Amino acid sequence: MSTARPDPTGVDEPGFRDALRTLPSRVWIISLGVLVNRAGNFLPVFIVLYLIERGSSAGAAGLVLGVSGVGNVLGNAAGGYLADRIGRRWTIVLSAVPTAGLTAIVPYAGPFALVVVVVGLIGLTSQIYRPAAAAVLVDAVTTNRQRLAAFAVFRAAMNIGAALGGVIGGVLAGTSYTWLFLSNGAACLLFGVVVAVLLRDGPPPPPDQHAEDADPPQVGYRRALADRALVRFLLMTVVAEFVYVQSTVGLPLHVSDVGLTARDFGFLMGFNGLLVLLLELPTTGAVSRYRPEHVLAIGNLLVGIGLALSGLGTTLVPLAATVLLWTLGEMITSSVAYAYLGSLTPPGMVGRYQGLHGAAYTIGTGAGPILGGAAYTLGPWALWSLIAAAGVVSAYLALPRRWGR
Repeated sequence: MSTARPDPTGVDEPGFRDALRTLPSRVWIISLGVLVNRAGNFLPVFIVLYLIERGSSAGAAGLVLGVSGVGNVLGNAAGGYLADRIGRRWTIVLSAVPTAGLTAIVPYAGPFALVVVVVGLIGLTSQIYRPAAAAVLVDAVTTNRQRLAAFAVFRAAMNIGAALGGVIGGVLAGTSYTWLFLSNGAACLLFGVVVAVLLRDGPPPPPDQHAEDADPPQVGYRRALADRALVRFLLMTVVAEFVYVQSTVGLPLHVSDVGLTARDFGFLMGFNGLLVLLLELPTTGAVSRYRPEHVLAIGNLLVGIGLALSGLGTTLVPLAATVLLWTLGEMITSSVAYAYLGSLTPPGMVGRYQGLHGAAYTIGTGAGPILGGAAYTLGPWALWSLIAAAGVVSAYLALPRRWGR
């Protein structure tokens, strides 16, 4: 079981703004690299459109996404192991360089089977960096507030990169898919260069007094999964991500069913993105004074209620109100979840804990479209009821148990 547990926010800790100002350079370097990577990460968004344009069926495109999703889970697990074994810096480089080369191959991969293999490998290699990047942030700070501030900056960089990537990718896709994927590869390579040149791994963590140095399994995934607080957090992540991904599954289906247009759905998604870009950082600062488990519970509940209420909206204004509600929940939980996981992690296990979190996140987002689509086929009421129930479950799983206090 982990030796570190969340400490109550003490009066001696700096405020959130002070924590932002005192963040180490490594936090800003990795955030800059992730911004570049996300701004050029076009393949996950445009691969379906590319495959359909080259004559593949919707089922074939779904197969490619499924293989990529399996690669995502494996990539997070591998990345967590490598981050603890060879260090954060070289794990990120090992992820970025192969991903760059594989992505550049996509427009030249002729047979569909080859596309499946290449995109599946990209799904794996592109996720290896994630546990290592999160581990850099955990390593770089010493207090709970600093940890939360570091992940808030990291999330802001990801959001800005994603917003830029949507615009740039749309322009490139309208010009040439070849240039789209070559630009994606170049962005991955630049990410690797930024990390290789600017980032240095921090000092090694102090030895874990509860682990036997001569027993390798004591610092492996088996030991991590013996931590009941971590397992509860991972279950919460799977359920919460299943709920959140319905914003791209159940919500567009409902928008279409009530007679609204794709442009209306785009407005709702743009409203969500604008709120996150403008308000997530100050929202994170506002909740930083509260116990993270309670913040996560409230945030998960807001996401579940907000998305469940979408089923009652038949025009744009009430649907926009529900978007405001579940986006507030998203902003409350996003950085807090990463920071809370960091506080659970014992020395020498940061990469593995982050790798398991990434795998849980991927499982939730991967299962969400399948289960959500099946529930909606049964009846829209089934999906909205399932979302509401899952929102309550994820909120319950966020709350501390007696043995976790």
